[in-house]
Amino acid sequence: MIDASRGVVIERVYPELDCGRYAVKREVGDSLKVTADIFKEGHDVIAAAIRYRPEDEEAWSEARMRFVDNDRWGGSFTLTRNARFEYTVIAWTDWFGSWSSDLRKKYEAGQELSSELLEGARLVELSRSLAKGEDATRLGQLFNQLADSTSPVNTRVAVAFSDDLLLLMERYPNRTDLTVYDRILPVQVDRERARFAAWYELFPRSMSDDPARHGTFDDVIAKLPYVRDMGFDVLYFPPIHPIGRAHRKGKNNSLVAREDEPGSPYAIGGEAGGHKAVHPELGTLQDFRRLVAAAAEQGMEIALDFAIQVSPDHPYVKEHPHWFFIRPDGTIKYAENPPKKYQDIYPLNFYGPGWEEQWEEWKSVFLFWVAQGVRIFRVDNPHTKPVQFWEWVIREVQREHPDVIFLAEAFTRPKMMRVLAKAGFTQSYTYFTWRNFKGELQEYFTELTRSEMREYYRGNLFPNTPDINPEFLQKGGRPAFIIRAVLAATLSSVYGIYSGFELCEAAALEGKEEYLDSEKYEIRAWDWDRPGNIRPLIRRLNEIRREHPALQEYDNLCFHLSDNDNVLFYEKSTADHEDLVFVAVNLDPFEAHEVTVLFPMDTIGVGEEDTWEAVEMLSGDRHLWRGSHQHMRIEPGSPARIWRVRRWGRSERDFEGFRG
Repeated sequence: MIDASRGVVIERVYPELDCGRYAVKREVGDSLKVTADIFKEGHDVIAAAIRYRPEDEEAWSEARMRFVDNDRWGGSFTLTRNARFEYTVIAWTDWFGSWSSDLRKKYEAGQELSSELLEGARLVELSRSLAKGEDATRLGQLFNQLADSTSPVNTRVAVAFSDDLLLLMERYPNRTDLTVYDRILPVQVDRERARFAAWYELFPRSMSDDPARHGTFDDVIAKLPYVRDMGFDVLYFPPIHPIGRAHRKGKNNSLVAREDEPGSPYAIGGEAGGHKAVHPELGTLQDFRRLVAAAAEQGMEIALDFAIQVSPDHPYVKEHPHWFFIRPDGTIKYAENPPKKYQDIYPLNFYGPGWEEQWEEWKSVFLFWVAQGVRIFRVDNPHTKPVQFWEWVIREVQREHPDVIFLAEAFTRPKMMRVLAKAGFTQSYTYFTWRNFKGELQEYFTELTRSEMREYYRGNLFPNTPDINPEFLQKGGRPAFIIRAVLAATLSSVYGIYSGFELCEAAALEGKEEYLDSEKYEIRAWDWDRPGNIRPLIRRLNEIRREHPALQEYDNLCFHLSDNDNVLFYEKSTADHEDLVFVAVNLDPFEAHEVTVLFPMDTIGVGEEDTWEAVEMLSGDRHLWRGSHQHMRIEPGSPARIWRVRRWGRSERDFEGFRG
């Protein structure tokens, strides 16, 4: 049906994901910049605004949009709290602006203006009817001055062009042909830790430092200073629930376990309970809550692994057999990923009888752990569950607890990874784990931070996981661990490591990207002061990240030229360029490389002949440089440079103690 009152065209609104089905992502305090093509027939002046509100409020607020170029308009509004917001674009003919523009042309042409001034007065009278208080009184006065035919034309024209009148007419516009964009668009506003965090993963059962004794939550509390000393603020555990005994896996994933072997924590459920219970040897729920509180005192949060799968011994198997895949012979089908078999795990059937009660149960599991103080979940293999389930359950949880963060552990097809992020996952694993060379790193991170993915996909970079011991780390020695640590900590604002990484643990099962003597199947005891460890480097990286706002932003990555294919060179800077960080990494863990890197003089704010300062933050070396081309040699033993850059003379205290 044609609506002739909607005279303005509004299209190509950005950001908008899949016609508004999915929310773009931002953090509290951000300004959401919105642009759109807005135009109409003829030459009338147009006005436009962003209309926005938190989802749980009825009243809309507005932020004016301004003309940019070629019928493109832009504006922004501030996201003030952790909630889901809604926004759309509205536009209307600016009758007063159109009249004022025509009046100026006719006035400058020396034409007769009596009728035009009366038309303007009528517009002012319409706005006066919309105003209240002092504004209504003032508009009434301006109406009288504009409509006074006894007053000189020049005086009336001066009133028409006055800032006072312009401000009031903009405040109370006549929107007789108001056009509202066809869609209301969502934006999920998360807390800052969704964008900026450093994760550390450990197995609580290995924290006793004795392979013969199962670790406890108290043992983890004793390890909190170790984790915090390295600068991590999220401490993440694999499943902490009771472990089944049926088909329990033994050391190195053997099919038969000894009586004393602990099994895989991903085979969830046993006599002691299921997903709402803790493994008895770890402690009690009260002990867990005490751990959550102790971590908070150290400035850390606890993140839990959420794995939707069960052991044959899980209570759900007896209570809800219809939730599972049943074979023709009546047995329940166990998990498989050929050639791998997981006889100790039953997957769930999300489309079977009783799917609604099952979905509600998983929601209740999330809410149970939220009640224990958990606000971060790493979700295991979400790509093996329906996307619509995640879209539903994440929204349901965040409606009650908008501060909950969900990390998708999905190493799978690119389109599935992207749609899971759109469906609501706060952060996502990435292919970084297998991107080792300059060209592929540049291509991949340009996609993550410069394409539409930047609007909804926050890549959490893990160089290793309990499941993945990459070949680069297996063969590259200590330099490989340094390279991957620096890349992870600086390419993204959110990253993590699995414990053992700081110790340069690389022992692998032959021919596989898996750890030898994996903690997934046994209790390990670590020498936390192992010679050759890179704990000081990890600590310094996290210090640098906290010191520099540029490294706390996700989508401000910019690659620059280097003349060696083994050296990656990039920048992260704040929008005002007050904080400038440059990183050069030798991607070759075996050989030194000579390289000339090209610093962007326009970003630094100096000319080719000007002097500027670069402080290398890992070594503390300080340099006075001139020109954009800087040559250096990067050794594998120290394969990375991280500089903070400032114009010479910006602040004398910046150079206190300079010896360069």
